[in-house]
Amino acid sequence: MKTKLFALLLGAVFVLSACGGEEAPADEAADTTEGTTETASGDAEEIFQKSCIGCHGRELEGGAGPKLTEVGAKYSQDEIASIIINGQGGMPKGILNEADAEVVAAWLAEKK
Repeated sequence: MKTKLFALLLGAVFVLSACGGEEAPADEAADTTEGTTETASGDAEEIFQKSCIGCHGRELEGGAGPKLTEVGAKYSQDEIASIIINGQGGMPKGILNEADAEVVAAWLAEKK
């Protein structure tokens, strides 16, 4: 019984630690530009690679978290940003700061 509980807790710690990431320092977050789609996408992909692939997969295919390949067909950009900022289901809130969440939400909203 104790072994099963320990294995379950260890697995949960592993999954949750894979979903976390370091927050960018305030001056880096302020450097987020809203220029062309290419620039925003580049930033969004970089943020995603640093903070989100542990749960959502390198190619948005899912894993511990849901797949995001067509998330823009299900949710609006504002809804995606709200989910990133506030969390939903198994996703904890606060993984990204608000500026990074908005950039990633804009990028994900294009995935239809």
